[in-house]
Amino acid sequence: MIEKREYGTDFDGKTVDLYTLTNAVGMSASIMTHGAAIVHVNTKDRDGNVADVSLGYDDMAGYKVKSAYFGGTLGQFANRIAEGKFTLDGEEIQVTVNRPPTHLHGGERGFDKRLWTVEETIDGDSPSIRLSYVCADGEEGYPGNVSVSVTYTLHADNGLELAYSATTDKKTIINLSNHVYFNLNGNGVGTILDHELQVNAENYVRVGETLIPTGEIAPVEGTPLDFRSMKRVGDVVDADFDQIKNAGGVDQSFVVGRETEGELVLASTIRAPENGRVLKTYTTEPAVHFYSGNFLDGSIVGKGGVPYTHRTAFCMETQHYPDSPNHANFPSTVLLPGDVFSSRTIYKFETD
Repeated sequence: MIEKREYGTDFDGKTVDLYTLTNAVGMSASIMTHGAAIVHVNTKDRDGNVADVSLGYDDMAGYKVKSAYFGGTLGQFANRIAEGKFTLDGEEIQVTVNRPPTHLHGGERGFDKRLWTVEETIDGDSPSIRLSYVCADGEEGYPGNVSVSVTYTLHADNGLELAYSATTDKKTIINLSNHVYFNLNGNGVGTILDHELQVNAENYVRVGETLIPTGEIAPVEGTPLDFRSMKRVGDVVDADFDQIKNAGGVDQSFVVGRETEGELVLASTIRAPENGRVLKTYTTEPAVHFYSGNFLDGSIVGKGGVPYTHRTAFCMETQHYPDSPNHANFPSTVLLPGDVFSSRTIYKFETD
């Protein structure tokens, strides 16, 4: 089932619509046209109690004041680019430096702050919606007219799939992700410190003090970032380890283990022991970036009038490595005319 309603107006006074997808077993996910953003994810715990496990606002007004990237589609380049600079065919490209000294999540007004167009909706047991946006040549400094789409499908097995596609008319870079914040206890219910996390990664992307990669792909073994077996999040976020201290918690890209490049694999599993909700993240992307809500400080009042305080949510962002254009040893994020960028991510909800 798909339901549509108005959700407010965007920065330009244009109407923002909210689409709610409900599958055959009663799980629902709401997507708005502003930022092609996830607004609600309602799912059951082990006792059948339904809660919204994503953070955000009750209407568009909050997103226009302080978005915090809640649920937004990130682009044209998710994560960080050092000094907002990279080189294509010998030409230095300068994109917006919106988080000095870096470019973060597409710039001052990235894809998460743009109005997307609904191209198609498909109703049924696994409803879906496809949204699109055209990024004009030079927007936020990026070269090329880039046509982007993301299709959300809520499968009957409680998997919320995000399928991305992009083309360009000029050589450019692309790195798409989603910045949905989750708390498996429910929106604003306690912290995520007792959540338990497992990541399918032997290595992580090492970063410096400004969270820009050094270029080193380092082993997780022997570090607090070794999540190869289940580990309580609260036992790691304050660890005496430079990667964690520099970020004020975990804000880390992990190299997803897989046999074949582009293969859809299980990247991570996170569970809330008290209520039994489990989130498994599958992706075709080379990395999964775990963020432990380090900058939530209570200044944002979200859905239901709840202040979002420290560690009240996590993000599991599937993407390429940060600052990829400036590291030849990282998987390429270059997109050429005539080529199609595509990737898939599935957030699958279960109980134990």
